[in-house]
Amino acid sequence: MEEFGAALRGWRNRVTPDVVGLPHGAPRRVPGLRRSELAALAGISVEYVVRLEQGTASTPSAQVCAALSRALRLSDDEYAHLLRLAGHAAGPSRVPRRIPAGLLRITDQLAANPLALFDATWQLLHWNPLFAATFGDPTRRELTDRNVLVWEFLGELPRVRQTADEQAAFAESLIADLRATTGRYPDDPDVAVLITRLRHSPRFRELWQRPSVGSHERAHKLVEHPEVGLIALDSAVLTTQDTDLRLVVYTARPDTDARGKLDLLAAIGVQTMSGTAG
Repeated sequence: MEEFGAALRGWRNRVTPDVVGLPHGAPRRVPGLRRSELAALAGISVEYVVRLEQGTASTPSAQVCAALSRALRLSDDEYAHLLRLAGHAAGPSRVPRRIPAGLLRITDQLAANPLALFDATWQLLHWNPLFAATFGDPTRRELTDRNVLVWEFLGELPRVRQTADEQAAFAESLIADLRATTGRYPDDPDVAVLITRLRHSPRFRELWQRPSVGSHERAHKLVEHPEVGLIALDSAVLTTQDTDLRLVVYTARPDTDARGKLDLLAAIGVQTMSGTAG
């Protein structure tokens, strides 16, 4: 962990604020990011960043490593090195979590729609400002709780209204998708940890006994927003072939006022919206 901390400090000092879209502000004692800025970009606490850099923290999870990699703009080789330092072997047996730069550029071109990127276990990796304004700021949740399966079976989907039939179909689709993921990554310990956690849900245990295998591709969403009211959305899931990442794009349902409400949220921005993700 001392070597992990040294690498983290070096990468943090290398990244200038303008690279990640942060204002320069007051004069800096270091050329790179402040610890607080790295923490905000990665969605973890400043105290945890301090412990990681000092080598006193416990081994960070693969999700934390992925978040740090994205925040620090690491290359593929650097990300693989970070995983090795943390004891996570990078390779085909692990669920991919690194987002290619080309995919991020695509998300930038879709800024008029709420969108998010998930890995093959439906762990939330990246989202745009309109997603946060619509569904609530994901950083208000712990990193390990930013998972659609956790929301569905151990909590609640952020601001989403569903009928009983819609919820049943959605849950069954997620279960079939997760089973397919276990087949592709049978040796990934993070997948096993997630399933163990989900087994606390009786509904999950019941559905998990079924042999269905498939992919979650689309859904209807009725979002109950505290400021603009109900927003009717359709979601489409696009899965990348090489990285198995899921890009979920939400579009306004035809013949509703959803487009106008999304435009209003985009204009006002996430900063002025009431913001719990739950």
